[in-house]
Amino acid sequence: MDSTLPLPEAEDRSLRLPAHGTTVTAEDLRVRLVLAADLDDVIEVDASEVESVGQAVLQLLVAARNEAGANGQGFRIANPSQAFVNRVNSCRLADAIGLETGDVL
Repeated sequence: MDSTLPLPEAEDRSLRLPAHGTTVTAEDLRVRLVLAADLDDVIEVDASEVESVGQAVLQLLVAARNEAGANGQGFRIANPSQAFVNRVNSCRLADAIGLETGDVL
């Protein structure tokens, strides 16, 4: 084996929300949430870079948290940006997403 070949990089399964969470970006998020549900003990979603988040992304997060809870799996929003917090609160979804407590289910 040629030792000069680069090592394969670990698959990026991180769940970092994009700066602008739109219907277009929701499909990629859905796929990553399904993978995380299958592979990880706790689903952690990094919302630190969010500048705007649309309805499709919020619906996915609510559904993912509900599914995780039903399966005894933890779900956590990590480092939410102020824009994310403002949007979630204005939609009255903080409880549904688990934003207020920050607790892992």
